[in-house]
Amino acid sequence: MRDHALVIGKFYPPHAGHHLLIREAARVAARVTVVVMASRVESIPLADRVSCLAESHAGDRTVTVTGIACDAPMDLASRPVWAAQVACMRAAVRQVTGIAVDVVVSSEKYGDDLARWFDAVHVPVDPERVRFPISGTACRGDLAGNWEHLDAPAQALLTTRIVVLGAESTGTTTVSHALAQRFRARGGIWRRTHWVPEYGRTATADKLARARVADASAGVDDLVWIGQDFADIARIQNEWEEAAARSGSPLTICDTDAEATTVWERRYLGPDSTRAHDHRPGRHALYLITDHVGVPFVQDGLRDGESIREEMTEWFVDALTAAGRSWVMLTGSQAERLDLATQVTEQALAHRSTFAAPLGG
Repeated sequence: MRDHALVIGKFYPPHAGHHLLIREAARVAARVTVVVMASRVESIPLADRVSCLAESHAGDRTVTVTGIACDAPMDLASRPVWAAQVACMRAAVRQVTGIAVDVVVSSEKYGDDLARWFDAVHVPVDPERVRFPISGTACRGDLAGNWEHLDAPAQALLTTRIVVLGAESTGTTTVSHALAQRFRARGGIWRRTHWVPEYGRTATADKLARARVADASAGVDDLVWIGQDFADIARIQNEWEEAAARSGSPLTICDTDAEATTVWERRYLGPDSTRAHDHRPGRHALYLITDHVGVPFVQDGLRDGESIREEMTEWFVDALTAAGRSWVMLTGSQAERLDLATQVTEQALAHRSTFAAPLGG
């Protein structure tokens, strides 16, 4: 058993081979420092890679994940370049411990050379990629094809999230569910495309059922809402979405989200009530707004906003724009809306699956 193992890499993105490497390091050393080295030209931010790895290895108590920005080029034949790279590694290690590195664990051919820079031994792990036939290059080249080599935190980070929202009875559920079905029909990993339902409808139905225990004639207009209701709806909506993103395909489709909940809170309680804002999502998503124009209002027993659909549509546009969210308005017939939603989703998938080349190739 060695004292301190070093594992370095870009982890661009983190995948099953990386996790094997880290756990093998924990097997041979009492302490493991994982250093994520990211260049500013790369698509996945350093903080996101560190966060993913830290979550994946939260149960490995001897493992510490840290990171450092490193724009030094890759040139294994250049000693000055090696010196610059190693200086970054040493600086990153010093952020977490002063214990000297005495073993370097890697699956790369340069492992022996790296170990010499630290006066350490090199322990190679699966250099031929037999146990996990995967690499960062392969993931970046075909994210969907290598999706199952990513664990839950990496999937949650990299999934393309499409959120469909709109005023009452404008077809958000119809379009979002049909969009999910269209991608599931493609087969393969796409069969696992998740559709996340709207928790607000469940909460409304539950509140109405409780009201009818006291008064059998109670209707949706009789319900009393408070700010905590919307905070709870937003929180649970986030939980549902995150669970879906961590167990599905490269695509997660949501029938509303916590950002939309802030608009519903405004609709029922006015602009001074902002409890749902504490749960606004911080992740990237593309929003599809279902236009109210040309869509008849259908009362299903849980709706009460026919007269304000136009105003609600404007509120969604304003809220998303002010928050810096990307959105597209779905108009026309149901078929036209679904076709546009599909086109926009395909473009979003292509964008999210395209990675900047790592520094040094």
